[in-house]
Amino acid sequence: MPIFAPMSNLLENWEQKAKDKQKANKQFLQKLQTRRGKGVEKLLPELHEEAFSKIDCLECAGCCKSISPRFKAPDIKRISKFLGMKEAAFIDTYLRIDKDEDYVVKSSPCPFLGADNYCGIYDVRPGDCHNYPYTDSHDFYKRPNITYNNSTICPAVYYVLERLKEDMKL
Repeated sequence: MPIFAPMSNLLENWEQKAKDKQKANKQFLQKLQTRRGKGVEKLLPELHEEAFSKIDCLECAGCCKSISPRFKAPDIKRISKFLGMKEAAFIDTYLRIDKDEDYVVKSSPCPFLGADNYCGIYDVRPGDCHNYPYTDSHDFYKRPNITYNNSTICPAVYYVLERLKEDMKL
């Protein structure tokens, strides 16, 4: 897919652009949701690949620095075993329960994020981390508030959102 001239500098100052476009992006995502993703699901995998051909997560780690994944029971079991800890000790050491009754990390940045932006538990990371930033799945448009929020945290989400706006012309 050719990159259009206006898209060539899309990631330049993306954080400021994402903040400036919050209202328009929220409206666009709401339109996508009302359309039930019609036409979007076919575009997402390709746009996801395109975004990650331009973005190196290790240069950013915005997600690990500012938001927490949910730690579900299988995640807790797998990670505590990997760390050689009892599940209760793992929970007491690293997790808290949030307003949605989910286990999340106690503090930001994530305690497993290294100074080099590598994840210390990458091979056993929570499912939310594995699936983030959802730019290749139906969650991208089915959960507009989360996508809207993520567009100011993750350059890939911002990139895919802007490319969709260009391609879909809603």
